[in-house]
Amino acid sequence: MRMKFPKRYVIVVLTFICTCVCYIERVGFSIAYTVAADAAGVSQSTKGTILSTFYYGYACSQVPGGWAAQRIGGRRVLLLSFVLWSLTCALVPLDPNQVMMLVLARFLVGVAQGFIFPSIHTVLAQWVPPHERSRSVSLTMSGMYLGAAAGMLFLPSLVKFKGPQSVFLAEAALGAAWSLIWFKCASDQPRLDHPKAATTGFGESLLPIKGNMQKMKVENGGSSGHASIIPWKRILLSLPVWAIVVNNFTFHYALYVLMNWLPTYFEQGLQLSLQDMGSSKMMPYLNMFIFSNIGGVVADHLITRRILSVTQTRKFLNTIGFIVASLALMILPMFRTSGGAVFCSSVALGFLALGRAGFAVNHMDVAPRYAGILMGISNTAGTLAGIVGVGLTGQLLEAAKTTHSDLSSPESWKPVFFIPGILCIFSSFVFLLFSTGERIFD
Repeated sequence: MRMKFPKRYVIVVLTFICTCVCYIERVGFSIAYTVAADAAGVSQSTKGTILSTFYYGYACSQVPGGWAAQRIGGRRVLLLSFVLWSLTCALVPLDPNQVMMLVLARFLVGVAQGFIFPSIHTVLAQWVPPHERSRSVSLTMSGMYLGAAAGMLFLPSLVKFKGPQSVFLAEAALGAAWSLIWFKCASDQPRLDHPKAATTGFGESLLPIKGNMQKMKVENGGSSGHASIIPWKRILLSLPVWAIVVNNFTFHYALYVLMNWLPTYFEQGLQLSLQDMGSSKMMPYLNMFIFSNIGGVVADHLITRRILSVTQTRKFLNTIGFIVASLALMILPMFRTSGGAVFCSSVALGFLALGRAGFAVNHMDVAPRYAGILMGISNTAGTLAGIVGVGLTGQLLEAAKTTHSDLSSPESWKPVFFIPGILCIFSSFVFLLFSTGERIFD
């Protein structure tokens, strides 16, 4: 007798693979472009401009992505996004001397991928019951880190043997494969007309939901005339929402700086070859994958066993994650060996991922019906962090190169890692003061 898994598990696994593929693409571009740009003698500031262009496009489509997912369904928007960025990767050549073409291509990929996370949150809010949200969101988002780890492990060898352009083609193939699977397997929302639907955890209560079917669909992110009225003013004036936004900004500032500049730090800061580092270079992202899922399991355990309230759980994990990450970031440039640098960056990224069980799941706590909208708003802040952080890092390194003649000095890298370290401390206090785990938007 063949075992049949609940459909929501299939959805969660597919969204996990989705984030995994997306981050293979992002890490892959930074690796391929770094190799091609260094070979062409491109300056650090120009590299920073190209690497940060993705986030301009990404910022443009976050809130529209949440709105579109709310209106026409997360499944359709997610599929469209994957098709668009995969085609762009397949068709655009990687030539560091054609700056405008690369800028346009990265902008388009950013726009396409900007629809992904608001759509995922809309889909998960429809499918995942409250007592499974922490681990489901953590698993889905941990795909980012497993994808980044896989990219760091395998793509340098692909670049070495097949050239930088091969990375783009491999990423496009992965995107096309996922799109086909998603098209065949995914649907927009649970079948709430099934007699057991009300007791399987859909909706805001774990008990059977009384009332008409239309209300049940609205509670799970479905569309109706009432659900289409989005309380924009209340959302934008809400302190708990701003606590999420601030922490999303800081998380992504640290993540994007490390993701885009770790290859340069290893190559030029420590005079190491990514190819020769073997599997150690993937450890920071593998650690994120592990700690993200630990955070989700711990959060759900604390909540379901009533050890801590939802609010206390979110604040506890967010604070622990961000404070430890801040310390690891600030001492990172002091380590001058590959082992020390990998250890510090692994601790920093791992505990940042643990913190996601605080702020990242909080979208669904405070506004499950508008989870995609809130994710679009907070992820816009996270994307702005990419624009600011990645571009600023390029400027800081270009200035340091002028002062120290090369980037091998630890002094060149202290400002790069100190800034996100300080931001982590600030953000953790903001979340402690203003966040809540209670539902505040009906």
